[in-house]
Amino acid sequence: MTAEELLTQVRSQLAARADPKFRESAMRFFREPVDLYGVRTPTVRKISQAAWREVKHWPLAQRNSFCTALWKSGKLEEGGVAIEVYRRFAKQCGSAEFRLFVRWLDRFVTNWGHCDGVSCCLLAASIENQPELIALLPAWTNSPNRWKRRAAAVSLVREARRGRSTAAIFQIAGPLMEDSDDIVRKGVGWLLKETYPNKPREVLSFLKPWKGRAPRLVLRLAAEKMTPQHRAIALAR
Repeated sequence: MTAEELLTQVRSQLAARADPKFRESAMRFFREPVDLYGVRTPTVRKISQAAWREVKHWPLAQRNSFCTALWKSGKLEEGGVAIEVYRRFAKQCGSAEFRLFVRWLDRFVTNWGHCDGVSCCLLAASIENQPELIALLPAWTNSPNRWKRRAAAVSLVREARRGRSTAAIFQIAGPLMEDSDDIVRKGVGWLLKETYPNKPREVLSFLKPWKGRAPRLVLRLAAEKMTPQHRAIALAR
């Protein structure tokens, strides 16, 4: 099957399974405009898995072309298929794939769902395989692209859950603590929340200089997994 044939097949499957009522309800999860078919996530994953069975035999250039074509449609579910297909190649992701994912982030990502999918599944996979890629993230904290700023934080959630890259996490979180965009601040709070279970003292030490000026949104998210005692310290005015 060619890339064009598979692309047509995927789009036909998504269109056939579109649910107008679910589409209307799903749009409420986004503040920004989204273009979607109205297909539920489990169905998108099944379609993605079937597509992967074809894609896994393809040369790298053909795979990348197919996934990029999905992104170009602007459809929420097609971007989801691209993420779901590529995450199955996680062990193969390195610096070249990282650059590809950054291009997707710059050109196609316009909502938090796609941002978190690219960040948590794809950029994180490249970082896990090549930790030196983390050095590229601090520059993103100054990006005019809100999704790239959020990605700087969210790409490290997997590292946080595994108790790794703590210095880099704080290096990213610091400049974004008072970001003007709440979608970015939510990403920072999430990152700190996932850092805490493995590094509780370090998180409290990081938050200490922010006492009285850190946004409550960040603090409330960061404190979700804290002990009652630590939560009281973190949220104290």
